[in-house]
Amino acid sequence: MFLSIQTTSLGALTHRHVTTSVSTNSELIEAIQSGTLSANDRQLLTAETQTAGRGQHTRSWQSPIGNVYLSLYHPIGIPISGLLSLIIGANLAKMPVIQALNLQLTAQTKTPIGVKWANDLGFYPLQKQDLNFGFNKHNLIAFNKLAGILIEPVWIASQLKGIVIGVGLNVAATPKLTEQTLEGMSYQAISLQDIYESIKKDEKDNPLEPLPSLAVMYEQISQALLDAVECFKNIAAEKSNLQPSSTQYAMAQFNQQFKEQDALKSLKVRITQNLNNEEYILEGQTYGIDTNGCLQLQQDNGNISAIFTGRIDVINET
Repeated sequence: MFLSIQTTSLGALTHRHVTTSVSTNSELIEAIQSGTLSANDRQLLTAETQTAGRGQHTRSWQSPIGNVYLSLYHPIGIPISGLLSLIIGANLAKMPVIQALNLQLTAQTKTPIGVKWANDLGFYPLQKQDLNFGFNKHNLIAFNKLAGILIEPVWIASQLKGIVIGVGLNVAATPKLTEQTLEGMSYQAISLQDIYESIKKDEKDNPLEPLPSLAVMYEQISQALLDAVECFKNIAAEKSNLQPSSTQYAMAQFNQQFKEQDALKSLKVRITQNLNNEEYILEGQTYGIDTNGCLQLQQDNGNISAIFTGRIDVINET
């Protein structure tokens, strides 16, 4: 089924919707590389469910019906860095549906939905009135994961043609996670409906609007992704001194936006890294991000390290 989504920045966007997909990212990449879809045009694929959804680092993505499974192809010829994932997360957190929920969460002194470095949307239950509040047996605070982002390059004849951005957003259904499907990660799944119900339970004089349809969310997410790519391109151009007059502006503006949405802001964390088949553990307090999108970790000795990759666990200090 081919539909048309209208975005404010780029007009109509070709949209194909399927009942089921093995993986929307995989299917879209294959269609671009085979020539079935043009590598020069933006393409959108959504599915009601996936049979083999994928997350970061070859992890699986559970795909029950009722949620968003969306992949957007965007032609781009510049190298991609981890900063793009953060920009995408920040733009997703600005979606109208997320902003409406965050207004209510903040009014009820609950933790708002934010961006967890490097590619997740959700929150850490830092307040006792937060939904699913709790700590695990290792005294770590589990992340309440609402959405994940997967960015993959598209190569044709050894040339980078563009990227596919996959977004999985739990809307009406919360995946049932087991030790196997958690794959060693310290999080629990949460949905927009879960958050909506937690707010509705405590609302008084400010009734909630119903959650929008999946079709509306496709539009909101698509707009967020398109805006994120444009922001990344502007920052990349500034770094290349192609726009010297605004060298500090775009990155500084994004950094300020990210600070407001940073789900890890000033938290005590444990970073586990695997380097050359050896495990290294660092502990410290998060200190925002640098201009490359690396997480900054301030250790007890005062040194600040740039973290490119690693598993993050938030330590309960109370």
